[in-house]
Amino acid sequence: MILTYRHKGLKKFADTGSKSGIQPRHAEKLRRLLTALDVASRAEDMNAPGSGWHALKGNLEGHWSVMVSGNWRLTFSFDEEDAVLVDYRDYH
Repeated sequence: MILTYRHKGLKKFADTGSKSGIQPRHAEKLRRLLTALDVASRAEDMNAPGSGWHALKGNLEGHWSVMVSGNWRLTFSFDEEDAVLVDYRDYH
């Protein structure tokens, strides 16, 4: 289950469906990724073919990333079996 979000717009989208805080063209993909993340019990559960799933390094060590589109990524960490610190970011 997703417990916490870093990105306020992503949380609003997850809670209400509002696209005001995200790229509207990413809404469908984000909905699928958030649904998968909500039922995942470990980071490896998000490792679908073509997802670009990988562990992050540096300041974000302990977090994982999956591709949304282009430079946009959904990043997250796990606290036991729950997803935490879910973020939506543009890697330049």
